[in-house]
Amino acid sequence: MSQKTAVITGVSGQDASYLADLLLEKGYKVVGTLRRTSDAERQNISHLKGKIIFEYADLIDSSSIEYVINKYKPDEVYNLAAQSVPADSWSHPFYTGEVTALGVVRVLEAIRKFSPQTRFYQGSSREIFGGVEQEIMNEQTPFLANNPYGIAKLYGHLMMRNYRESFGMFACAGILFNHESPRRGLHFVSRKITTAVACIKLGIQNPPLDESGKPLVRDGKVHLGNLDAKRDWGYSKEYVDAMWRMLQQEKPQDYIIATNTLYSIKDLCRVAFEHVGLNWEEHVVSDDEFKRPTEITASRGDYSLAKKNLGWEPKVSFEELVKIMVDADLERLSPKSN
Repeated sequence: MSQKTAVITGVSGQDASYLADLLLEKGYKVVGTLRRTSDAERQNISHLKGKIIFEYADLIDSSSIEYVINKYKPDEVYNLAAQSVPADSWSHPFYTGEVTALGVVRVLEAIRKFSPQTRFYQGSSREIFGGVEQEIMNEQTPFLANNPYGIAKLYGHLMMRNYRESFGMFACAGILFNHESPRRGLHFVSRKITTAVACIKLGIQNPPLDESGKPLVRDGKVHLGNLDAKRDWGYSKEYVDAMWRMLQQEKPQDYIIATNTLYSIKDLCRVAFEHVGLNWEEHVVSDDEFKRPTEITASRGDYSLAKKNLGWEPKVSFEELVKIMVDADLERLSPKSN
């Protein structure tokens, strides 16, 4: 068999960097796209230098996407680039729409015009369900996105489906519920918490800045939003395996990728701080500045179809995941590792 080629957009992100690792293990030629403003020295991808091909491309620039698709005519494309922070979508709705919504169409159009045999994976999100009041969601759950990020993701999801049905393209989506890892960006609440735990435990005097531009830890406390918000949390490293499995099927189909469990922000704080022998209630503040104008409904994802058709299921528990992230941040911030 000849070597397969895969293009991963937004390769410096959490999911994309794990996917690049996975595809390399499977013998792929991997092409990862970066924006000109991104840096190949970034922590998530510094280990990939010399192992994958980096190309500069931007989802708001059709010509750059077309150049990459036409140059490599890849077997598979994984579209994982996006403005991926739901909270930021409120302050940057136009940019979120350009990248997270229309960016999907730019990639699909490039494939349709220059490499129609390419199999396409779209990184969809649980946020497309928004405020649907349903405890367990599956592939038949109606869409009710209720924030700019979720609405942009829903547009991309529906356009992917439209290209599949209208042009016969092999295009599918993974509707991923929350998934975290040590490679998660600091603007996400999971990583804010685990990094804060490490800073407090190690007595870091100059902690990194949070999304408001203030020190992540102030007076021994981390400021978060709605502590009662609940999510279905999984491990990113496991979820990228599901992405790959979707593109190996005979027919394209969309799948829920989740754990069918539910934990609150308080639960995450409790596990993270207890892991280092601290009481979370002494170090966490609920701050209105970080609360969403609208909150998505607490719900779990039913991954049974993925288990049946793809042979995929999550293995790392919520508690194990949080401890993995805390340990990684402790190691990263420890004076011995700097």
